[in-house]
Amino acid sequence: MLNESEADWFHLDIMDGRFVPNISFGMPLVEKIRKATNKPCDVHLMIEEPGKYAADFKIAGADHLIVHYEACPHLHRNIQQIKNLGMKAGVAINPHTPVQLLQDILEYTDIICMMSVNPGFGGQEFIPHTLTKIQLLRQRIDQLKLNTIIEVDGGITLQNAKAVVEAGAHGLITGTSIFNAPDPKEVIQRLKHI
Repeated sequence: MLNESEADWFHLDIMDGRFVPNISFGMPLVEKIRKATNKPCDVHLMIEEPGKYAADFKIAGADHLIVHYEACPHLHRNIQQIKNLGMKAGVAINPHTPVQLLQDILEYTDIICMMSVNPGFGGQEFIPHTLTKIQLLRQRIDQLKLNTIIEVDGGITLQNAKAVVEAGAHGLITGTSIFNAPDPKEVIQRLKHI
């Protein structure tokens, strides 16, 4: 169903039970998804010490690898590692992390994943202050004339998606709104055409 939908890519949340209070899945499932689709795999590492696993996720089939600002004391090194492995490099930031902290890394990133909920669990409500953060980030990206994609992850619904896009986001990441709907493909289509 997802392969036939208008979804641009699969966003795969990897959780280790340490960086976030939940455990999801790892390389074997990414590898299975990679074999089942031609769409890019946007792999979001909500884990501690993501640099230890970057090469393994590349082998498993990740096209984009997103690491958390909060989990990377040597973020520039992590970004370079991801790019050297041939993947698009992304940085995620938690709701409490100011976008200004991305200033020195922004030009090296392909994707910024703006968390609009606290990471670790699906079905949470969108944190409204995220809209201001998206606007600030969009302004900075435009000032620097970068092609960095802003994707927003968490609490995205048909009711708030327009405001998120108008604030400057390129990508809407949603699970609950799609998979709890009677017709998931229709929800994806509606989100794509906002």
